[in-house]
Amino acid sequence: MKNIFITGIGTEVGKTIAAAVAVEALQADYWKPIQSGDLENSDTIKVQKMVSNLKTTFHRESYRLNTPLSPHASAEIDNIFIEIDKIERPKTNNHLIIEGAGGLLVPINNKENIADLIKPTDKVILVTKHYLGSINHTLLSYEYLKNKGINDIAIWINGAEYTTTEEAIKNRVDAFFIERINKLSEFSKKNIKQEADRISESLEIWVNN
Repeated sequence: MKNIFITGIGTEVGKTIAAAVAVEALQADYWKPIQSGDLENSDTIKVQKMVSNLKTTFHRESYRLNTPLSPHASAEIDNIFIEIDKIERPKTNNHLIIEGAGGLLVPINNKENIADLIKPTDKVILVTKHYLGSINHTLLSYEYLKNKGINDIAIWINGAEYTTTEEAIKNRVDAFFIERINKLSEFSKKNIKQEADRISESLEIWVNN
């Protein structure tokens, strides 16, 4: 069974949608180590609402913070210091989808970042979407992962197709490209299931490699 860490090139690029599609496609477990704000409608709850399979287990977050800010800032407001050693991965006999917060260098305390939650043995999905500057953000994130010794990287594009942008990225990285997530009209169980069925073969090829 594989641990699959989903990160993004920044905020609002579709990590949670990608996580839901991956969870549904693999019938994997889901875990978000740190939730900052929106506790009544957390990313765990959002993924639960989008997933229809009966195999997935949703594991409780290690830290649940009240304010929708970077984890280090939200923790300070809650008078909490996030200790990375206390973020213990749930035990499971299933694939585990781990969703980060924001991008790789989002701080979780005064020294460590989201990227420090990634283990060298993890498979890492880097979620990107097209906007002005996304090529730069994608390549910087990819290079940072490589420099940390993370080599099993897949890039997952969320949204509309832009061939020139995608070719620019593909020509500069040695990563697996998972089948693109289509722009969805709504994030319903039906639509997530359709996307999961459509991309499952592409995702499984990478996961099982």
